[in-house]
Amino acid sequence: MTTSEPTGELVLPTIPDRIERVVYFGTPGLAVPPLRALVDAGVEVALVVSRADAKRGRGGSLQPSPVKAAALELGLEVTDDPMHARDVGADLGVVVAYGRLLKRPLLDELPMVNLHFSLLPRWRGAAPVERALLAGDTETGVCLMAIEEGLDTGGVYRRATTPIDETDTLGSLRGRLVELGVGLLVDAVTSGFGPAEPQLGEPVHAAKIDKAELRLDPDRGAADVSRRIRLGGAWAEFRGQRLKIWETAAGVVPLPPAAPAVGSLDDLVWWCRDGGLRLRTVQPENRARMDAAAWANGAQPGPEDRLR
Repeated sequence: MTTSEPTGELVLPTIPDRIERVVYFGTPGLAVPPLRALVDAGVEVALVVSRADAKRGRGGSLQPSPVKAAALELGLEVTDDPMHARDVGADLGVVVAYGRLLKRPLLDELPMVNLHFSLLPRWRGAAPVERALLAGDTETGVCLMAIEEGLDTGGVYRRATTPIDETDTLGSLRGRLVELGVGLLVDAVTSGFGPAEPQLGEPVHAAKIDKAELRLDPDRGAADVSRRIRLGGAWAEFRGQRLKIWETAAGVVPLPPAAPAVGSLDDLVWWCRDGGLRLRTVQPENRARMDAAAWANGAQPGPEDRLR
């Protein structure tokens, strides 16, 4: 088997009509349910490819990724070298949130599909669920797509949609998308893929969320601020210290006739330029999460205090 770098245009290998052995590529927790579902459906997972063990937790000890931990529990062979996928006689490679681009010569030899959590070509890239939520999209979905050399450019075998509710958090939306994706994946692997349809429409890139985007600015508008909070990890400053806002009540409190100052707090309502958000769960700097009312009892925000 040659290891030289192929040249010329990539011609994707054909997915066989009957799939018996797959290689599974995945890393985070959201990639565990599809792996388990394939095993439960009787599909032979010949190899699991996941990111190398990394230092996690306060002790900084090396820990396996969630997918690797699940694979070991299931008695599956695991590697962190994607090129090993060429050596196990698999019919198909399945990728779910693996976290690395797969390159030739692997793509020359093994047909590969990806479970991507957006309605392609909208939100190609690393953070499709986050971007859909942050942009205020009213719906999103999941696509089972062919892997090409380009970033999320392959044809789509199956897709499913779901609405984005104003109460959805990143966790709730991801959970729903994973459930939809599991159904698409297991059905295709066990009953056949059929032809892929080309992506139609204007591509939109889903860049990773920068920490600066999670700083909350009450001048943005309450709906925008609410979406950033529902991403998780959003923060503002209170008396010169960071205050994370983990949860607010659903909906926006209408501005009263005498509009409060932007950034002010009144009865746990944080006022933005066009409405208010009622705080539920916060986290002061160097402290644990707490009920917003308990925080306010201790902090005693005054008329001149602002969240900035």
